Amino acid sequence: MADKIRLLIIDDSALIRQMLTQIFNSSNDIEVIGSAVDPIVAREKIKRLNPDVLTLDIEMPRMDGLTFLRNLMRLRPMPVVMISTLTEKGAAVTLEALELGAIDFVAKPKVDVSNSLNEYAEDIIAKVRVAAKANVRTLGVKPKKMVVKKYSADAVLPTSSAKKHFKTTDKIVALGSSTGGTEALKAVVTGLPRTTPAIVVSQHLPAAFSVSFAQHVNDATEMTACIAKHGQQILSGNIYIAPGDQHLLIIRDGARYICQLNDGPPVNRHKPSVEVMFRSVAQNVGSNAIGVMLTGMGADGAKAMKEMKDAGSINIVQDEASSVVWGMPGEAFKLGASDHVVPLDKIAEQIITLAAT
Repeated sequence: MADKIRLLIIDDSALIRQMLTQIFNSSNDIEVIGSAVDPIVAREKIKRLNPDVLTLDIEMPRMDGLTFLRNLMRLRPMPVVMISTLTEKGAAVTLEALELGAIDFVAKPKVDVSNSLNEYAEDIIAKVRVAAKANVRTLGVKPKKMVVKKYSADAVLPTSSAKKHFKTTDKIVALGSSTGGTEALKAVVTGLPRTTPAIVVSQHLPAAFSVSFAQHVNDATEMTACIAKHGQQILSGNIYIAPGDQHLLIIRDGARYICQLNDGPPVNRHKPSVEVMFRSVAQNVGSNAIGVMLTGMGADGAKAMKEMKDAGSINIVQDEASSVVWGMPGEAFKLGASDHVVPLDKIAEQIITLAAT
């Protein structure tokens, strides 16, 4: 196939190189054109083979993955999918890699690596496909063939008519994101003052990454970011981020809004799911909500964002040009869920304007 994605694997583990090669060769549109045991070897192979996408390990001899990525994105920007570990240290380094310009990451546990990679083969392949088409930023700027039951948001929160709300209730900003979203969210909140209405966030990340991600967000803004806790009251000036292994729902308790965590099944193959959070906002916040959909792969949250709009919310979607992947925002736009299509660097300004009305 002439249009196959040409992939170079960079990893010092022979087992990982072998497993990834088998996974990618099982697809009909990805060709592994080579592998390298470290960045020094990779540098020469990139020049000679001209790959479309790299997979890059973080911990390697002679030069670590972050140093290599930093040089790559400065001198020859190209799509990179990181191979990360599900540890606190791995989370912090992976988030730094995304900050440097990596498109996405594949998280591998410290034990039983081969079985774990095979289990997420479909997801790994999908991430490379997305990376090949993604908008690359320069520096400075399904389990294998197993039939898995697919759940809609109904599995966690059934549809219902939106409740009527008092106009005096505080506004809430509900924000969903996925691929490219860690940096996009930071870019948005950097421009928001302490007086901004509360923001609730569902970002697709593993549980092991939650604390590091919340700290990254907190360091970028005048607002206060934290991992949402069950029963926590939602207050202006704060950002509540769904933990990486639970859905975040927003419920109403009189004039107050409360975080509710839910351990239901993955929705749209995600937990937390933007779909679930947005539906709860449609049902319990209604016209007091401002919806924001940032860059992300797939369609998670698009239908429920339309439910939010039907319930009276005003919605913003990130535009295609500034998105790493115009999947989730693009699907929301196609469904008629958006009121404003805005470049990333103007979203904070749009939120401030809508919050003042």
